[in-house]
Amino acid sequence: MSFTRREFTRQSALTGAGIALTGAVGALATAPGALAAEDARHGHDGHDHDGHGHDHHGHGREPGYGPLLPDPKGILALPAGFSYRIVTHSGVTKLESGEYTPSNHDGTAAFEGPRGVTLLVNNHELSGTRAKWQYPVPLTEGLVYDPVAAGGCTVVETRRDGRTAEWVGIAGTSTNCAGGSTSWGTWLTCEETEDKAGKNGLLKDHGYVFEVDPYDKRANRDPRPIKAFGRYAHEAVVIDPKRGHAYLTEDASGPNGLLYRWVPPHGFKHGRGKLRTLADDAGVLQATRCFDKSGRFVDDLSRATKIGTVYGVDWVDVPDRDAKKVSVRKQFADTDITRARKLEGMWWGDGGAYFVSSFARDESPVQHDGQVWFYDPKRRTVTLKVLLGVNADPSKDGAFDGPDNITVSPYGGIVISEDGEGIQHLFGATESGRTYPIARNELNAGTAEDPSYSEIAGVTFSPDGKTLFANIQTPGIMLAITGPWKRQPNRH
Repeated sequence: MSFTRREFTRQSALTGAGIALTGAVGALATAPGALAAEDARHGHDGHDHDGHGHDHHGHGREPGYGPLLPDPKGILALPAGFSYRIVTHSGVTKLESGEYTPSNHDGTAAFEGPRGVTLLVNNHELSGTRAKWQYPVPLTEGLVYDPVAAGGCTVVETRRDGRTAEWVGIAGTSTNCAGGSTSWGTWLTCEETEDKAGKNGLLKDHGYVFEVDPYDKRANRDPRPIKAFGRYAHEAVVIDPKRGHAYLTEDASGPNGLLYRWVPPHGFKHGRGKLRTLADDAGVLQATRCFDKSGRFVDDLSRATKIGTVYGVDWVDVPDRDAKKVSVRKQFADTDITRARKLEGMWWGDGGAYFVSSFARDESPVQHDGQVWFYDPKRRTVTLKVLLGVNADPSKDGAFDGPDNITVSPYGGIVISEDGEGIQHLFGATESGRTYPIARNELNAGTAEDPSYSEIAGVTFSPDGKTLFANIQTPGIMLAITGPWKRQPNRH
């Protein structure tokens, strides 16, 4: 059943506890409206926390795998019993063409290949022109969109015995940040930029989504942007396998970005290569408008300061999806739609879309250091699943801030890569919102006096669930993590 605003409000009034949802990451509570900023300084249960979402009540077994152990090689700290291997390394490993692996690894997805092979499509978040970068994505004939742009994707083939191969999936795109996998086995890579032809030396308009097929190199020839999805600072995308709708996040500020939905034209059926056949104005692109249990409009998702907050969702049509004159997010008044700061990673699971708001500061109504939401397309609601309070000291280990790429875990809950301040982690969140560490980046890109640690990105499990892949963006390293994975507790 799909709930309209009126039905959502009436149901909340009758029950006094919002709408009970199933699945995914969280036992649900009431659906409060906008709360005072003072509440954001405390944990969701009303107690003071350390800004990292851990649960300190001690109910049930603790989630996770224990403390992280320093890595003698200075790359990745892991719990006891876990290990990693380097799959690709920018400027070290080489493509089938003999050129070096490009740098700035970002969003990634894994696909099942034949005879135990895993195929990974790996974004390379390289902005502007090729001259800026030592290791841009090589310009492979037939796979180039804009010949001066540095970004793109590579496809990595890994075998059980550790052998790897890598080749270009698409080149000549810009700022390939996250994206999303499809149910028909392709990767949608997202350009996190609004640069038009002539800006920053680029020859073509950018800010689009492109489809990359990891199985068929020929299917990637003559890259064509999916203009129906709009032109803006794309971060991630998922496709509802049942309804065919696409959901897309926008990582932008001034004003804050939006969560979008694309509804396909009547009769359209998804499948390999079908998205590139769409007309530029095919379907309908819409932005989110949220309301609380009382029917009050919610201007920004940062208003939610308690795990379990539920908002109803309406969708508002985008006037000019290609942003010919004005950025898409600027085509709306603040009273028309619901914004959020740094809408980041997204992943489909449990019948809906998990998505991240990385942090909120002065430009947002209420400050936080990260939210994870779940959109339920059946009930047309968003539910706050994970909330990270403001991290007072990001230089100290043990707290999390700045969630970015995200994936649903086969062991329950979700796994999140951190692009925050100070120390960077992979961390998990249980179905009740409790967080725990999985890995810590120990590759210091700065100095001993002024350390600097790159974000971790591209978190994704292998099809068999035995390997967790993740990237250290700078210099550009893909890692395969294995160990004694186990089911995580799903209650406080």
